Amino acid sequence: MTLTKRIIPCLDVKDGRVVKGIQFVQLRDAGDPVELARFYDEQGADELVFLDISASVEGRKTMVEVVKAVASELAIPFTVGGGINSLDDMKRILRAGADKVSLNTAAVLNPELIKEGSSYFGSQCMVVAIDAKFDHELGEWRVYTHGGRTATEKKVLDWVKEAAELGAGEILLTSMDSDGEKNGFDLQLTKAVSEAVTIPVIASGGAGNAEHFAEAFMTGKADAALAASIFHYKETSVDEVKGYLQGKGVSIR
Repeated sequence: MTLTKRIIPCLDVKDGRVVKGIQFVQLRDAGDPVELARFYDEQGADELVFLDISASVEGRKTMVEVVKAVASELAIPFTVGGGINSLDDMKRILRAGADKVSLNTAAVLNPELIKEGSSYFGSQCMVVAIDAKFDHELGEWRVYTHGGRTATEKKVLDWVKEAAELGAGEILLTSMDSDGEKNGFDLQLTKAVSEAVTIPVIASGGAGNAEHFAEAFMTGKADAALAASIFHYKETSVDEVKGYLQGKGVSIR
């Protein structure tokens, strides 16, 4: 059975507003998260991802309120990540109405957290987000943490296998080299990760047009593809992307 491919808009939320940057910097305002969530739901998005990029405790409290407000409007699943460091944090976000939580830095620092979350809530709730950058000395991709600021000793392909074994239900894979550049997803990275694990892989970083989504699925073997700015700034729509994919024979929802 061919699983249908998913199109997932991503909202980076800081202090209650949606923002967007290039290669993780130069943030600009992109609107109200509840309005955008409603808009994407109506547009036919399959899921939504919310990433909380507020560093402050105040920002975290705002985020729980935002999650509640969005959950009351949405019929599609949504994943929340950013600043989730413990089982209690996961409970708080899932109780507020999220369907899945995404762990990034916290999972790298404490891999057992994936196992804890997975045994408590089920692996379908656990998304492990990986920020990857090609390292020429290493000859492969390296895992970065803290919003892409800190290089780790972990190699992406090793880490993705470990995360899957620990109970991750899904991998959200961001290519830092491609993020915000709009030149297409990193197909080599996406394909390597998709072939390394049996759980679904969401390609992220670099979407510029509908064709890039088709490439992520056909060449990159991703199960889902995520984008932010091209949707927020109406450069294309979920609808247009889905129409294009259908024309290419890609099975979508």
